[in-house]
Amino acid sequence: MIQFFRRIFNSKIGLIGSFIFIALVAVSFAGSDISGSMNGSGTSLGSGVVAEVGKHDISSEELQMRAQNQLDIQRREMPGLDMTTFINAGGFEQTLEQMINVRALDGFADQAGFAVSRRLVDAEIAGIPAFNGPGGKFDRTTFLSVLAQRRVTEKQLRGDIASDLLTRQMLVPTGAVSRVPALLARPYAALSLEERSGMVGFVPSAALTDGAAPSDAELTQYYNRNIGRYTVPERRVIRYAVFDRAMLAAKAKPTEADIADYYKANATRYAASETRNITQVILQDQNAARAFETKVRGGTSFAAAAAQAGLEASTLTEQSKQAFAGLSSEAAANAAFAAAQGTVLAPQRSGLGWHVIRVDGVKTIPARSLESVRAEINQALEKEKLDAALSDFAANIENMIADKATFDEILKANNLTAITTPAITAAGVDPDNADFRPDASFARFLEPAFEMSADDDPTIETIEDGNRYALTDVERVIPATPRPLAQVRAAVTEAFKLERASARAKAIADAIVAKVSKGMPLPQAMNEAGVKLPAPERIGGKRSEISASGRPVAPPLTLLFSMAEKRAKHLEAPGKQGWFVVWLDKITPGDINTQPQLVDLLRREMSRAIGQEYTEQFVNATKAELGVKRNAEAAAKLKRQLAGSESLAQ
Repeated sequence: MIQFFRRIFNSKIGLIGSFIFIALVAVSFAGSDISGSMNGSGTSLGSGVVAEVGKHDISSEELQMRAQNQLDIQRREMPGLDMTTFINAGGFEQTLEQMINVRALDGFADQAGFAVSRRLVDAEIAGIPAFNGPGGKFDRTTFLSVLAQRRVTEKQLRGDIASDLLTRQMLVPTGAVSRVPALLARPYAALSLEERSGMVGFVPSAALTDGAAPSDAELTQYYNRNIGRYTVPERRVIRYAVFDRAMLAAKAKPTEADIADYYKANATRYAASETRNITQVILQDQNAARAFETKVRGGTSFAAAAAQAGLEASTLTEQSKQAFAGLSSEAAANAAFAAAQGTVLAPQRSGLGWHVIRVDGVKTIPARSLESVRAEINQALEKEKLDAALSDFAANIENMIADKATFDEILKANNLTAITTPAITAAGVDPDNADFRPDASFARFLEPAFEMSADDDPTIETIEDGNRYALTDVERVIPATPRPLAQVRAAVTEAFKLERASARAKAIADAIVAKVSKGMPLPQAMNEAGVKLPAPERIGGKRSEISASGRPVAPPLTLLFSMAEKRAKHLEAPGKQGWFVVWLDKITPGDINTQPQLVDLLRREMSRAIGQEYTEQFVNATKAELGVKRNAEAAAKLKRQLAGSESLAQ
């Protein structure tokens, strides 16, 4: 999962993300909602502002919308991705950083007098597939319809596209100048072909753990010196009571009267209706529209007449009268739905121009009786009543909290059952019971519970939005406390022995290095160490082959490729398990003539890396020039809201 997000956000400042805003807009038209504008203003970092770049704000609403859009885009590669996973992988911070970067670039472009022509923006819009008509080309009717469906104004869309184009104008040339000459790449390419060989020995601490038992004074001194290792982190005892839709299901059963009233209130939905298939073209001039109508009535096909006029006819299938009125005008819809199938109508006026319409097909949908839709109505009413019951239940608890009711009083009044955790850490772990596993839903509100104090009022936390919630309360806070030495004496004794053995192992490794540095072979120096040690092993290989495996390189091998020839060095093993002794016997320089293609490959890689650095520094310079202020509190609050730990309605 983390590797996926590293691929998505592959630089510190998210420069790839800076270029995705145009893609974000385009993709969002295929399935997500866009609202709001990138053009906030103001200079005060209020509670609803997460950052300020120059004189322009980035509001919580903007960041919320962008984060949701980013999530929607990532879901196309990972359909099961949810907002919590997205946030835990760093998506929230990366999205905010991208917005700050783009806003800084916009501000710098404005100061420098950069501009984007309307024609260039038009070209970008025409290239967005979601705006294509039935013939596969840009269609303004489709364009306006899609914007209306997504509740985006044309001005907002053009502003985002212009911002992206300005970003490209500045960053593409900045990164493109990073061409690395072959003369610079050649020695690095040769270095990748370098081959090294040597030996590694190991002095294990386990071979040196024998010795006198530590005294009480030694143990006490070691314990005090490493007190943090034996300190239990802050713990909390948390009580929570879950309430959900299932417990309120009995209150959501519709009566016969409810069903009848719903049927009556939605009579138009169940009444007989009609849809039509319509072909149309839209012309800007009335005379041209009349000429088009005459040509079609005279026998020219609709498609041919449109092509001769330099237009393309659009076909709308199964249009209701109301839907077609939204795409044209009420008068045009009335005329189209009054005409017989096959009729070509006289030009009809709308805000888009003059519509020439042909009715291709008429489909009549018969009325539906109450009995035929009873199950459908019952299901809709159950959901409606259950939504209302859950909302009322939560509102009643919120009111009791506001009235200073205690956790127990709320439990009793609402017939809820509480669960009490043991004293757990912020990771949900009980240090006294390794087998403890909290309820899976508990993890959703563990973090906010550790932001509360025992004196705070109970809160309602979201487990599953619209379905499950929990009333939570911190019963007790236990500060971080060291375990008494008597309680951890055995563990302290073992750690003391291991540290003492590690020190002995280091002394032996020091002596071996000294002997090898004076010319003694490593196997002989290890045999003369005074303690039985494992035989040394041969190590080495080509630098490129070792790094190409994709696996972590063993520390002794890493050390081998950083040493001078005919030298020995030692290196501590992880966890004080012992000491490695590394001897570099021979370095065979790489011959680039055996693989000359590596020079060009490395040139490209170095050019990309340097280009990324140039663009990164350019963006950082624009932020420094304009000035960036961040509201960490507002950002943290929104992050919790998006993760489901607070209500977005707050």
